[in-house]
Formats: sequence, C-alpha cells, structure tokens
Amino acid sequence: MVKKLVPQKIKNIYHLAQAILANFFYGFPSRKIIVIGVTGTNGKTTVCQMVAKILEEAGAKVAMASTINFKLGEKEWVNTTKFTTLSSFTVQKFIKQSVDAGCKYLVLETSSHALDQNRVWGVKYKIAVITNVTREHLDYHGTMDEYRVAKHKLFCGAEVAVVNLEMERPKDYLSFNVKEKYGYSKYEIDSSKLDCENIVSVTADNIKTSIDGSQFTVGSREYKIKLLGEFNIENALAAICVGMSENINPETMASALEKITVIPGRMDRVPNDRGLDIIVDYALTPDSLEKLYNLIQQINTKKARVISVFGSCGDRDRGKRPMMGKIVDKYADYIIITNEDPYNEDPQRIIDEVASGVKNKEEGKNFWKIMDRREAIKKALQLAGPGDMILVTGKGAEETMAIGKERIPWNDKKVILEELKKL
Repeated sequence: MVKKLVPQKIKNIYHLAQAILANFFYGFPSRKIIVIGVTGTNGKTTVCQMVAKILEEAGAKVAMASTINFKLGEKEWVNTTKFTTLSSFTVQKFIKQSVDAGCKYLVLETSSHALDQNRVWGVKYKIAVITNVTREHLDYHGTMDEYRVAKHKLFCGAEVAVVNLEMERPKDYLSFNVKEKYGYSKYEIDSSKLDCENIVSVTADNIKTSIDGSQFTVGSREYKIKLLGEFNIENALAAICVGMSENINPETMASALEKITVIPGRMDRVPNDRGLDIIVDYALTPDSLEKLYNLIQQINTKKARVISVFGSCGDRDRGKRPMMGKIVDKYADYIIITNEDPYNEDPQRIIDEVASGVKNKEEGKNFWKIMDRREAIKKALQLAGPGDMILVTGKGAEETMAIGKERIPWNDKKVILEELKKL
C-alpha cells in the first residue's frame, strides 16, 4: 500500500539523489568511455548484441549490459535480475568496471523506467538509438505520450541519434540538437517529410527472406543475417547506423552480423528428436506478438499445426491482455494460456483477461487455461506430432519467475528440454 501512496515523482527525486551520489562515488566514469544507449519497446536487446559484435569485429574491447546478459571484454554472464537497466549505483559501478577493464565502448540497454526515474542520470551517452515505441508499460507511464517523452531523455546531450524511420512519430527523436542524425528503414522514406535537416538515411534494398535468414544491401554492400524476420533486418540496420557513426567499414559490419546465429530467448529453437519445431521467444507486447506470428505464418510453408503457450505479466498494463489473446487466436491452431510472472497480482485474473480475447476457440478442445507453466508446456508437447510447431512466448531467456516477492528459478528452454526427456 505504501508503494501506491507515494507518488512516482517523489520516488524519482530519491532516485535522482541516488544517481548523483553514485556518479560522484565512482567519479563520473561514463566520461572516460564511449557509451551507446539503446532504447525502444521491442528489439533493443538484439540491437545491443549486434552493436557489440560489430564493435568487437572492428577490434575494440566492448562492455555491454542488456536484458539477457552482461559483458566485460571476454567475460560474459547471464542477467538474472529481470531488470533491463539496474539501479544507479549498480550501473555506475559497472561503467567503472568497464573503464578499469580497458573497454573502449559500453553498450547500455536503457529502459523507459530507468530514464524516467533518473537512474541513468550522469551517464554521458554519445550515441542514442531508438528501435520503436509500441504499447507497453502504460500501467507506469499512463499514456503513450508520456511513454514517448520518457525516452526523450536518452537523446538529451547525445552526440549521435539513430532512429527507426518506420516507427510512429520518428520526428520526436530527430528533433534533438545532436551532431549527427541517422534514420533507418526497410524502404525509401522521403526525408523532407520528416522536417529534419542533415539526416543520413540508411535503407535496406534488395531484401530477400527465407527460413535460413535474410539478405539485403545497404549502398553497394550486401549483408546476410541468420536471424529470421524483417524486424531483425530493422535491428541490423540500427546496428549498421551505429557502426557508420563510428567509421567502421561495411565489410567489417557485414562479417560481424553474419556470425550471429541466435540471440538467447529470441526466436530460439529448442533441439529435439521428435520432429517438432519448438521456438522460445520473448514477445510480450501486442506488436511483438503480431510480428512474431506473421513471421511464423511466412515460414510455415507446410501448414503445420501451430500450438501456442503464453500468458501476460502481472502488475503491468492490463489493457494489452485481451489484445494479445486476440492476436494469438488469429494465428494459432491450439492455445494454452498460462502463468507468467504474476508478481503481486492474482494469476488467475491475468489468465482470464488474456483469455477474454480468444473468440474462435473452444475451451477443452483447442484452447486451455493451465495455471502451472510447466504443465502448460507439457500439454503442448503431448498435443504435438511430428512437423508441428510449438511457440512458447513471454519469458525468452529469463532465468526466474516472479511470484509475489519470490524469484523462482525458471527458464522456458530448460523446462522444455526436461519435459521432452520425460516423454
């Protein structure tokens, strides 16, 4: 109750004080390293991985903090915190460690919450990247306008802005007074309509997609990526813009991007000997689910049955839940709605609200509500036959499930492999 009684603006003053102290305590370390901040509703984790790979391919020592992992040069470990951007003291400590380790760059995935709460106050971002802004976190921000405004903070003081021209209202992020502006898209956009001068437009031409990945050209250089979906072409373009701003040659960038075979928890296939196509993905917003299932529809050339296991996070935007149910209902043959990080909310209510969007399925026949996520995964595996596709979405590569104040060990891919062994 105390949490709800204290206005967020008051809390943000506390966070600001913490951030100021953290900067002074660690000596404003971001002034001694090139910081690249990546924000956006979807795609930011993948962009971070791509940017880091490009910088490393160019010979630089790189640090990275993302939703799924941390990196200090050769050392890499899993992010088990369930936070995209950590507390101000933890962030400043990591930046100091990056400087002490001799890293030239830090790629910092930066959430709207961290920006709004001043947790990254004092971080000197050289390059600010935004992938998109779609419906999410309205429980916190209230409106889409407030959500967009929170992300503005990343661009204040940056030297370089990298903006997805296909997102809604890209001009919001191109209007800042920065030295260089890059806009990227999968098709030609009339930059005059952006009311923005001196923008470098980076466009993907000659796009070809297949079940093995995508290829496209930027200028005269061909790029090949093994990650599926046109949204990953967008992610690659964002990383290419960052590379261009740092004068990295196209050959180096192409070589780096082609070496990335998978991003943990993002279109992550689970190996098995049952002839099943099992995919784990982090998609947890209406926009990301729509893009994911559109991709599945494209690669499902054999018209295999699609079995979906998903839910929705607690203590978050409740309005998106029926929207997610409706999207999955449109694409999947079988639906299993289950528990997914309820936090302090009633998990059954969450499941019921997601289920309210399912209108074309019959419960008990091709639609189930199963509270236990392991049992839900087991049910999907029992339903599936050779050639079928199973999509388990919402948690990606996360290592815990949040139930109340507890953090219970959980990883979708590991649980799937355990249940496969039992079968």
